[in-house]
Amino acid sequence: MRHVPDRFVRLQLCFLIILVFGTVACEGRSPSGRITESNSLRPGTFTIGSYRLTVTGENADELHVQIHHSANPDRVLWENLPGQSFLMLGRGAEEIHEARGSFFIDDDVQLLCREQVIDSIGSSENAVRLSGSVRCPDGQSIPYTFTLEANAQGHLRFESNTGDTSINRTYLAYASDASEGFYGFGEQFTYFDLKGRKLPIFVMEQGIGRGAQPITAGADLTADSGGDWHTSYAGVPHYITSQLRSLFLENYEYSSFDLREGERVVVEVFSGNMRGRILYGESPLDLIESYTLYSGRMRALPAWIQQGAIIGMQGGTEKVREVYAKLSELGTPLAAFWLQDWEGQRTTSFGKQLWWNWELDNEHYPAWPQLVRDLERNGVRTLVYINPFLADASEKGSYRRNLFAEAAENGYLIKNASGEPYMILNTSFSAGLIDLSNPAARTWIKRVIQEELIAVGASGWMADFGEALPYDAVLHDGDPVDWHNRYPEVWQEVNREAINEAGRGDDIVFFSRSGYTRSPGITTLFWLGDQLVSWDEYDGIKTAVTGLLSSGISGYSLNHSDIGGYTTITNPLKDYHRSKELLLRWIELAAFNAVFRTHEGNRPDENHQIYSDAETLAFFDRFARVFAALAPYRQRLTREATERGWPIVRHPFLHYPEDPQVREIRYEEFMLGEDFLIAPVLDEGQTEVDVYLPRGRWVHLWSGEIIDAGSGLHTTMNAPLGQPAVFYRDGSATGANLRANLESQGLLESR
Repeated sequence: MRHVPDRFVRLQLCFLIILVFGTVACEGRSPSGRITESNSLRPGTFTIGSYRLTVTGENADELHVQIHHSANPDRVLWENLPGQSFLMLGRGAEEIHEARGSFFIDDDVQLLCREQVIDSIGSSENAVRLSGSVRCPDGQSIPYTFTLEANAQGHLRFESNTGDTSINRTYLAYASDASEGFYGFGEQFTYFDLKGRKLPIFVMEQGIGRGAQPITAGADLTADSGGDWHTSYAGVPHYITSQLRSLFLENYEYSSFDLREGERVVVEVFSGNMRGRILYGESPLDLIESYTLYSGRMRALPAWIQQGAIIGMQGGTEKVREVYAKLSELGTPLAAFWLQDWEGQRTTSFGKQLWWNWELDNEHYPAWPQLVRDLERNGVRTLVYINPFLADASEKGSYRRNLFAEAAENGYLIKNASGEPYMILNTSFSAGLIDLSNPAARTWIKRVIQEELIAVGASGWMADFGEALPYDAVLHDGDPVDWHNRYPEVWQEVNREAINEAGRGDDIVFFSRSGYTRSPGITTLFWLGDQLVSWDEYDGIKTAVTGLLSSGISGYSLNHSDIGGYTTITNPLKDYHRSKELLLRWIELAAFNAVFRTHEGNRPDENHQIYSDAETLAFFDRFARVFAALAPYRQRLTREATERGWPIVRHPFLHYPEDPQVREIRYEEFMLGEDFLIAPVLDEGQTEVDVYLPRGRWVHLWSGEIIDAGSGLHTTMNAPLGQPAVFYRDGSATGANLRANLESQGLLESR
């Protein structure tokens, strides 16, 4: 068993190796092998529904397996490197260290079998099955079957199985092109194109800093929670490439995609059984539409959430009324007030946090029913907050129900090896996690949602967390190895079922932070989690663009970020406090997203807020009106999300896959549907931006200037505060209507 200090020694050694050799030398090369025999496999073509499996090469060292689709037989969807193993097997023992929802995985590969033997092949109308063995260095041979089957959804499903139950590592190796870009993988915050990197898929806390310094080093030293470029609440084993190839895994176990080598990909899963699918499509949007037949598609949002801003507030009844009065005086279009501290507020080492006991705190929010009625009378909804943790309310003092005690008494919490509730440290307090593998626990928490949230007038809530199930937990039913990535989906199912059983399925919105492959078909809305209140590319405002673009590839079609970010740090080395300029630029960015929602952050008093001064409030009002003016267009886009799985916020690659220039875009610009292109200002003090306009003619929203981009144009645009670089397609009725709407309200000129 390895101990945590060893990991830090290895990290230090790895850092030295990176300095000398680079990250590939540090991380090691993924396994490769060769096909040593192919006794029954002869050149030929096998039909699998609409797919074709082609085998060429007379000898094992020349054996080349390719997959095509009958609609475009010249395009290769998948292939091995000639003569090289495409299936390898192994045995390993992983050690996983957890700290505040962050996970560190050390894998000890004890056996690696790389020489593939193909003994036989059998085919039917819709399936091909290869059988053989993989030879190991010690001389043993591990039997396997590899099945390819066309299914009713138009996918080519593959499954690798071995009869040896001791095998718990499977590797799928196949060819790639050195210039091929790989996009998707759920929410990825640092890079849009993952080619050249090794990406683990394991849902967890994204961390604080994720590479931005000095905050990442500080978070690692104090709490082991700095994160890395790949850490994500919602990693998904799915991608689309620039060559229109797409593959995803059905597995819930830990997996990784090694894209470091130019000519090949190696996918690993911690299981002796690998399940997945290969997709065909003529465009990126076709591939997303095909993929979301499996992942599920998000439901259209109710009309009320599109009509204006959602104001994130803390502080109690009087503070809410005070801010509401200011916004009402301006006539700001509002959809809701999101009151995350409805259940009470506590002060911790991290800042202002919540009492995780899911009942209304009448002392913190006196006259709550009247507040809800007054807001609703003016068309403004009330949203609250919940997560699957429970803190012991006896520490709070004032409560009606101690939900932690109820759950513990009934066995509704995950347990440790001693059979006691597994207490998970958050910041300076610990909490128990609901055991969603227990049907009785699911029924109980659904009843809590109905009786304590819906019954007090909530029209929705943030359904936070879901990514922290410990690897060594004892569950009512199941193995945490299988449940860790599954837990976010089940947490979303619980929220969805509670709403549906209350008869409110078309009206209530809950928004999720964590997720996995099937989450889009369950939750109503995503948000990107806890960005740092900074300008950086690792954990700041830039990641609020990258996260939207990557997640949209994997079916997370309705997504958004906290306006202004969340994580605020006060530290002698460096403070991370939200500046006025950062907040204003984030407001501009969010006006062209699916939802327009503010957050005060974990230290509200140290951040600039929308209500901090009259100028900021007027600026916020201006862009809330821009957001509201786009409501009919967003409603159309949400129908596309529901019917086809397409994201609202899109990387230009989705509409211009043939343009190599758009593939260079990381966070610099994005599209809202197909009609609008936005190049947000993401750097402090910047008043102009470099923009790439794809082919065609574009209209600058604020000035009306028409720009002929020809086959594609790089240009520099002025972007003062209040006028981010926004364009719409020349000829777009939606764009022309928006401009006319803004002109009628006097919003085309910056104030």
